[in-house]
Amino acid sequence: MGAQVLDSLEQSAENPLFSVQNLPISPVGIAQFLLIVGATFLSAHLLVRLLRRTVFKHAAVNVGLQETLTRIVRYLVLLVGGFASLDLLGIDLTAFATLGAVLMVGIGFGLQNVASNFISGLILLFERPIQVGDFVDVAGTHGTVRAVNARSTRIETQDNVSILVPNSSFVSDVVTNWSYRDPRTRIHVPVGVSYGADVEKVRDVLIAVAAANEELLVDPGPQVQFLGFGDSSLNFDLLVWIKDPRRQYFIPSDLNFSIVAAFRREDIEIPFPQRDIHIRSAPGLADATRKDKPRP
Repeated sequence: MGAQVLDSLEQSAENPLFSVQNLPISPVGIAQFLLIVGATFLSAHLLVRLLRRTVFKHAAVNVGLQETLTRIVRYLVLLVGGFASLDLLGIDLTAFATLGAVLMVGIGFGLQNVASNFISGLILLFERPIQVGDFVDVAGTHGTVRAVNARSTRIETQDNVSILVPNSSFVSDVVTNWSYRDPRTRIHVPVGVSYGADVEKVRDVLIAVAAANEELLVDPGPQVQFLGFGDSSLNFDLLVWIKDPRRQYFIPSDLNFSIVAAFRREDIEIPFPQRDIHIRSAPGLADATRKDKPRP
């Protein structure tokens, strides 16, 4: 009785549920297909881990290139595994030509953004205008690139907020990559002093303040530019170089603290807006303002 039940179940599992190009698809075939797909994903995961623990660990490969290579390897393994699973099931791959045409129509109408982002992601992986670890500014968002995925790129801001930017934005929009090739960045610190200040002394104090900051580069060294004459101040610009572009929003604050302290020690006045009011005399104005004039 038990053998008959097993035979019945086995026969039911092998009965076709539907057909593709006159090829019957049974529950056993579906199970085999899912098993092969699962094995493909597992193989891709294990291969990426193997690359990270062996090849990348002992080779001088930066983080951005590692992420690019692992992403390409994963895509290739999944593509080969997908075609192999279909071939093992006996499905003729030419049957997907019609399906591809249908998908192209769908892409043209409703999936164009998804397709654009996916193709843009491939461009980013091969061309590598941005890499994992780069500090970028795109569409008003600046932060560190943490991952380049198939549809979007994850950027982590300095407030520890993760923002997903579509890959197409990195291809079609203007992107500022502060880490591209040379991460050294020059920043500007505007400074204003009173008209009575010694400009030579001001320059020496600003150079000394910059030299005392350990986060600034010695080569290229700091520079001071005399920008011109303002309404209430003589305007200078302290130019300094930093090695980490992520610090460009914090170092000016540190320099401003140091500049204020140094100016106070050296009696250099930091001006504030001033206006001179001149009262012109007019007929009858002197009589109207006399204190001893009798009140009516």
